[in-house]
Formats: sequence, structure tokens, C-alpha cells
Amino acid sequence: MAFQVVDGDGILDGEGLDQLLQSSGLASAGLDYSLVAIMGPQSSGKSTLLNHVFGTSFREMDATAGRSQTTQGIWLSCSPKLKELKTLVLDLEGTDGRERGEDDTTFERQSALFALAVADVLLINLWHHDVGREQGSGKPLLKTVLQENLKLFNSGKKKTLVFVIRDRSSKTPLEALAKTLREDLDKIWNAIAKPEDQENKSLEDCFNLIFTSLPNYEEREEEFEAEATLLRSKFKRSSEENYLPDEKPVPGSALSMSIESIWKIIKENKNLDLPAHRVMVATVRCDQSIWDLSQEFSQSDEAKALQEEATSSLMQDYGSSCKALIDKYLSRFDELVEFFEAAVCEGKRLELTEKLLQLMSIATAAQNEFCRTSAISLYGQEIDSIGK
Repeated sequence: MAFQVVDGDGILDGEGLDQLLQSSGLASAGLDYSLVAIMGPQSSGKSTLLNHVFGTSFREMDATAGRSQTTQGIWLSCSPKLKELKTLVLDLEGTDGRERGEDDTTFERQSALFALAVADVLLINLWHHDVGREQGSGKPLLKTVLQENLKLFNSGKKKTLVFVIRDRSSKTPLEALAKTLREDLDKIWNAIAKPEDQENKSLEDCFNLIFTSLPNYEEREEEFEAEATLLRSKFKRSSEENYLPDEKPVPGSALSMSIESIWKIIKENKNLDLPAHRVMVATVRCDQSIWDLSQEFSQSDEAKALQEEATSSLMQDYGSSCKALIDKYLSRFDELVEFFEAAVCEGKRLELTEKLLQLMSIATAAQNEFCRTSAISLYGQEIDSIGK
């Protein structure tokens, strides 16, 4: 079922996003998921492509009603055809649509930056007859994607761009189309203004570029279906030539929070520092885990029993019992934050340790006092026995 995660006015539905991630099982998937997005000119068949490749149910254009905007805002769905790895699919509003007007490119740029920030792979859907055309609908889109990527401050990761050239002609081989498209990309990249720290970066420093093509769906349906199935295999980890990156920055349990935070930053037109964002997500998760575990620890029967015994009399095994109990909760913490930024989690683990030790401080102080009293008593007995 397709769900509108961001409406045409740029409002993100956080509650609906949470529900989709929970119902699809992605929230508990750890790092075993992928996120694919698609951009392209309006009415270029983006939704049709996604539905045939991923088995989604995005609304498709009714050609008999004329060419008009089908996808408004940003839509999200979970692929029912990729069972091996949970795959989220983002369908972005088409670019250059007359509904927003010629000069209103704000949402187009925001959605492009959003897709670059959250997606593992960005599909760019282009008509084959637009490749190489100076005034074709693909040129502004390519410029938008390359420019917006520069706003991903210090992301440290290459973004994979898969150019899907639609309705290819049997007269023009893919190699020739890819060569022309690559030349256009180089020209755009060299012409756009870049920050000082990225002035000398080449296109390959920032992107993995992949080119593929598909025949016309209406005229060559069987061939289209076969190639769509082949394209689907590129999003399986088991495929040797898959398009997926090796690492995921955010586990599924924090994806909703991450997406909401990224969209908020984009809407506020602030710098999108992805490493800092990942630290923020990890910090929030760790702080919540520390709070939950501390509350559970303080109310647990096991902790209360140990505290009661420790404040009543000297225990022979208080140290080992206390350590075992704290280690139990630290292990729980490790499980809860397993896929988050390691450096953040290590520091927060020490914070939790201090918190749990503080909760046991009265019991520990009582045991220290019992030890002191016992030692003084024993010392006195030893002194009294001298000379007897």
C-alpha cells in the first residue's frame, strides 16, 4: 500500500510514517533494509517503473486523460517483491510540472536533497529522446541533483545514481546514450559553483554512476517486464552486481526519527550535516535507552532484593552480585543500540554504568560501613588477644 509521507505543501506525516515502518516490520529490521528513490520529469512513467520493478502500487498516469501531475509530494511504499531484504521505495513528485509553475522549483530542490540524503540508491528516470538535448526536460533535473548533493555537508559517502533511460530506440545503443549523458553530466558538474572544500572534486568522487535502459512498455510489454525483473535483481544482496551500498547509516528502529529530522532541516533551509545527523540520532537513541533501563533497574525486584540485603548485613558476595546485575543491564543497552554510531554508544555506555552505580550507591555505602565495622571489631579482638 502506497502512503503519502510528504504532501504537496511539504507537510510530513510522522504518525503515518511510524505506522508504515512498524506494520512492514522495517522498524525491527536493524540494518537489513534498503531505501530506493526515484526522480524524473512529470509523466515520464516513474510510478509505472517502480510498480513493475518493485511490485508497489503507486498511482499511475491515465494517458487517456492527458498528461498531468499524478504524483503530488512524496509517496512511500514497501516492496512486496523483494523478500530477501526489506526495501522501501520513495516516489517523488515529477519535476517541471505545470501545476507548480515554471519558476517554483523550491519543492523540487527540497525533494531532491531529501532523496539524496535518505536513499541508498537514487533512480533518475529520463526519456531517451531527451538525452543530449539542451532544452530537454532532463537537463534541469540533472543540474538540480548535482547541485543539491553539494549541500550534503561532509557526507563522506558516494551516492549511487542509476540513470534509467526510457523508451530506448533500437537504432541507438545504450553505450552511445550513456556516453552522451555522461558528457552532459560532466559539463553540468564543471559549471556549477562548489564550496572551497569541494572545488577539486570530480564527479566520480561524489557519485557512483550507473546507466541502464528500458523499452517502451506499451509497445514491447513482454520485453519491458523481463528487463524490469532483471533490474529488480540489482537490489538484492545476493546478486553479485547489486547496486546497494555496503553500509547503512541508520538502523530501522531510528529511521522514522531520522527521516523527520532530515526533512525538518531541509524545510528550514539549514546545512544538512549527515555525520552530525547520525551522531544526533545515536545520542537520542542512547539517551532514551539509558532512561528506560535506569527506570527498569530501579524498579526491578532483583535490584530491590539486593539493596535490601546489602543494607541489612554484610554480604560475602555483594561485589560480584552487584556487578552481575549491572552487566545484565549493560548487555541490554548494547542490544538496543547495536547499529548506531559506535563512538557515541561507547560514551553513553559509561554514562549508564555511572547511573546504575549511583542507584546502588546506598547499598554499596552500607556494605562499606559493614566492612569497616567488621574490620574494627576484628582488629579489636586481635589486640585484646595479645598477651593472653
